[in-house]
Amino acid sequence: QVQLVESGGGLVQAGGSLRLSCAASGTIFSINIMGWYRQAPGKQRELVATITSGGTTNYADSVKDRFTISRDNAKNTVYLQMNSLKPEDTAVYYCTVNWRHWGQGTLVTVSS
Repeated sequence: QVQLVESGGGLVQAGGSLRLSCAASGTIFSINIMGWYRQAPGKQRELVATITSGGTTNYADSVKDRFTISRDNAKNTVYLQMNSLKPEDTAVYYCTVNWRHWGQGTLVTVSS
């Protein structure tokens, strides 16, 4: 069984920064894609960013140039550095491994 443990969410003012972490543990035969999605109240879950085992990244247009995804393959951990946060970034952020395993989510609230 795979477990994903997220941390780093919280309350921040607009323009501030937060760093999310997600550590994967358990029986994982191969981790290719690690990523972050988010779901705001009343909205569908949406892509934030993904990163392959080789380091190729993909970002939603809304977070490009503000968010940076990275990973530590030795630790099976993915990070999301979020800068210049906006109120519209408020959401529950979920990490995923291979789009098969999902974390429980961590709440990010950006106040104006």
